[in-house]
Amino acid sequence: MRIIHTSDWHLGQYFYGKSRANEHQQFLNWLLTQVVIHNIDAVIVAGDIFDTSTPPSYAREMYFDFIAELHNTQCQLIVLAGNHDSVAMLAESQSVLANLSTRVITKANSVFNPDKADTSDINSTADMPEQALTAQALAQQVFSLDDAQGKANAVICAIPFIRPRDVIKSSAGQSAQDKQQNLQQAISDHYQHLYQHALILSKRLAKEQKLPKDQLLPIIATGHLTALGVSVSDSKSDSVRDIYIGSLEAFPATAFPPADYIALGHIHRAQKVAKSEHIRYCGSPIPLSFDEANQEKRVLMVEFNQGKLKKVKDITIPRFQPMFMVKSSVDALEDNLKATLSEFEGYQVDYQQSVLESSLNEASPNKASANKTLINNTPVKKAWLDIEIDNGEHLSDLSQRVNDLTKEMPFEVLLVRRSKKARQRQHSQSSTQNNSTLSELSLAEVFDSRLSQLDWQTDEELARKVRLTDLFNELAIDLSLNAQTNKETSLLHDSQTDTKEQSNSNAETNDAELEIELDVKTISQSDENKQQTP
Repeated sequence: MRIIHTSDWHLGQYFYGKSRANEHQQFLNWLLTQVVIHNIDAVIVAGDIFDTSTPPSYAREMYFDFIAELHNTQCQLIVLAGNHDSVAMLAESQSVLANLSTRVITKANSVFNPDKADTSDINSTADMPEQALTAQALAQQVFSLDDAQGKANAVICAIPFIRPRDVIKSSAGQSAQDKQQNLQQAISDHYQHLYQHALILSKRLAKEQKLPKDQLLPIIATGHLTALGVSVSDSKSDSVRDIYIGSLEAFPATAFPPADYIALGHIHRAQKVAKSEHIRYCGSPIPLSFDEANQEKRVLMVEFNQGKLKKVKDITIPRFQPMFMVKSSVDALEDNLKATLSEFEGYQVDYQQSVLESSLNEASPNKASANKTLINNTPVKKAWLDIEIDNGEHLSDLSQRVNDLTKEMPFEVLLVRRSKKARQRQHSQSSTQNNSTLSELSLAEVFDSRLSQLDWQTDEELARKVRLTDLFNELAIDLSLNAQTNKETSLLHDSQTDTKEQSNSNAETNDAELEIELDVKTISQSDENKQQTP
């Protein structure tokens, strides 16, 4: 059996005002070609199908079109909700998509009671309030993966992003450490109990198929979380949102069950977990921030034989939109831009060949489709740039200088900023003035800067600062979602003229600065109300 493991599509993402629709469509076309070329039995999408809980209509249309096209290849699709996805939105089409060989798992339904658990029969439908897992929840999360002829070839524990409320109940008076330990244990228990049921189903199906006595169907588990033992140095960007703020930072690899393969999502860089061959992140299919610009994106083709994991093969995804980070001093900027131009020209030369090799490297019964994909994937004419200047002084004329240097180059400059080190150096040199612009700062940096303007001296004031920080962390995800939604709405109404675009950009900056001030005041008021409540 062969499956493709992919995740973190983030359909509908807007990237510094740019839609990623073309890149995503080309990726989905490419993925369909891989399914045909490699005779894939199932595709697993391990979370974050969409970028926000309210994706634009074109992104949803792209999603449904892909499902219809994949159904024609007789390949199953398993869709797991991620922390960016809306449970309600994905759930509303579950029944319809089930008729198109697609299983959508939106939440980790669990009614586990360890004192009353009965794992002897996976098909048990006893009407017991304390039953370990309801029959409906179990059927949604543990089921077989079938080939084109309908024969079960594997069993999957289909586990999406687990929200704390899905597996635990909060108790008053718990410390942060207690909450973290309880959540980690609850997630581990959920994995272990589903695995036990999957093992029962695997044994039963093996017996029905009259397999050798010691041979079972392979068990695949999924997840959308941060696991211990992964590298996040180039994944801690704005596109990777912390998902267990204040409760669980990372899930230990040793807490996973002994499944034959564990397909994970959330981290955008492809990698093994704790050097384990069978626990993998596949990464995102396209770079979702400039921090990911140098990553080689891929999907993982996982092959099983005689009930065991045989091999995991990387299939490199072509780069549909070139992106470059140009890190330079002001004096060396022109030379570095020329070097980037040479790199981009090399990309243009290599692009078609890489798509051709990826699409036609094996005998395919559908070469016409592969050639169509190749023709549609023509190289883009302009690359996107993020220019970071290692200079802590005022750069009032920098934008004009960048425009002059890139005027005759095939570049579109999306971001011009000082490097983080330069901003830190500037801050240390001048405590009276911070010249950083809002676009250069993260939400947390803006909040910290606001707190630093206040005088915290007494024990009561320091305790208040801690409480404000805790409240900010709890609200950070919601604020991020609202900001992204507002940005998408404003982009849809932006003028097509350069003059109006510049005007709107200035207005958005002013509004954002005011919004941050209001957010801090809101947090302060929330903390005051909290103190007054018995």
